[in-house]
Amino acid sequence: MEWERAKSYLLIFFVLLNIGLGGLLFMENRRYTMTGEQERLIRTIMNQNGIGMYTIMRRFPPMRHLDVSGFYYDEDAIIQILFDNPQAVLRHSNHQIFEYGNSRLTISNGFISYENPDGFRNGFGSTIDEINLAMARTLTDVFINTYFADFRLDTTFEEERGIRLTYHQEYRGQLVHSNFIAFFVTPIGIEQIEMQFGRIIGHSGDLRMLVSPDEALLTFVQRVRHFTQETPMTIVHMDLVYFQEYLSDQEGGVYHAIPFYRIFTACSGDRPYLINAFFNVIID
Repeated sequence: MEWERAKSYLLIFFVLLNIGLGGLLFMENRRYTMTGEQERLIRTIMNQNGIGMYTIMRRFPPMRHLDVSGFYYDEDAIIQILFDNPQAVLRHSNHQIFEYGNSRLTISNGFISYENPDGFRNGFGSTIDEINLAMARTLTDVFINTYFADFRLDTTFEEERGIRLTYHQEYRGQLVHSNFIAFFVTPIGIEQIEMQFGRIIGHSGDLRMLVSPDEALLTFVQRVRHFTQETPMTIVHMDLVYFQEYLSDQEGGVYHAIPFYRIFTACSGDRPYLINAFFNVIID
């Protein structure tokens, strides 16, 4: 009988404990979630300044730094990927420019640029008249899945001659904006590839509070309001990413990528406005 009573007390204790923990978790979530009043106020300010927005992000939990190495690449591995006949590639005297046929690879200050007017590995096999996003992805997805599986498609932008697709590296569900691979696909196939990335080491430091999305949006309004007085602007997307603001091609260096808000507008295409989520400073 005493044991049955003790089990009942334990059950009640654990139920109350779970309720208490659930309440604390709820309060913690509310602490880092924009209120309806905050959203109403920032929408009012944006509307007064000629800025519209479809959906406002509301959650902004604390985040830590992400340590990323300086940009460094295995040149031989890159050559193996980009050239059909790596042994025949002409290596220029400065060791940063490589050519084979009409294709050309340049590696300079951590930036990789590849151009092939004939199309990377012959693209679609023969010239076609038009290119659409689905067709472009048949080429770029194969490249990414084969060589850089932790990158994912983030933005696309249609240009006069073709489509630009940009993939960013993903680390534990968060995009690293400064680690990217961009393709330019035309009816010929993949004509251009640009890359820049460091090796992700992992999170470091303590969790830090972020400025709320409405604060970041207010900073954005202050930056663009002299434009929107003449031409209204629409924000089509806003999110949080990691961004390494200070870049380096030093192999042994370790640098902080920090949280940034990205704000995409209908007129900015695939080039977002970036706002430091720790200090609420916008960069060009």
